[in-house]
Amino acid sequence: MSEPTHETHNQHISQQFNQNLSELRNHFLAMGGLVQRQITDSVDALLNSDTSLAESVAATEKSVDEMERMIDEECTQIIARRQPAASDLRLVISTVKMISDLERIGDEAAKIAKMAIKLSDEGKAPRGYIEVRHISQRVTQMVSGSLDAFARLDANMALEIIREDSSVDAEYGSAIRSLMTFMMEDPRSISQVHNVLWVLRALERIGDHAANVAEYVIFMVKGEDVRHMKIAEAEQLISE
Repeated sequence: MSEPTHETHNQHISQQFNQNLSELRNHFLAMGGLVQRQITDSVDALLNSDTSLAESVAATEKSVDEMERMIDEECTQIIARRQPAASDLRLVISTVKMISDLERIGDEAAKIAKMAIKLSDEGKAPRGYIEVRHISQRVTQMVSGSLDAFARLDANMALEIIREDSSVDAEYGSAIRSLMTFMMEDPRSISQVHNVLWVLRALERIGDHAANVAEYVIFMVKGEDVRHMKIAEAEQLISE
């Protein structure tokens, strides 16, 4: 059963509890901003053959891992000391889940950065960079949108991210088919284009993780688990 939509996540008798929750939200958004920059930098490094930028993305991975550990510890302390209930408990539980997805987004960005270095060393830019640019823009917007939905406690915005994931998956499938055909027509391109396929796969996974974050935002706001629901079912729950 859904709880009233007017329920807030920031009204407590304990000012310290308010501060704990506010810091948790801010730290989560900071981690999200960091992985979003990783995506942008890794793709820029690939498209511009910028090995220095690619190396900086790989170095940032340690910072992302540390932020995940810090936020996880914050959540543990809040549960142990404050024993949150209702919407506050959902916020903490959702955050634990979402930082795992953010960390994995960082991992995928690091994979792209490593591939950027490899492709730069090989020289000539291979086929597929147009697809990389377009899909990377879409998944970066998905990550940004999921973070905005979290910050605004906006279930409808989160639902839009889930819808977008299906569209990105379709575009990814189309790009894969196109590049596979190209490799069959030009066997000399197989090695390089194969590397681009791995980049596209990483981008598609980033979109999946952004959609996961959006699903947890809906749970946080509405108290409904939409992870295995069809879009139409989720829409109905959110509108109730």
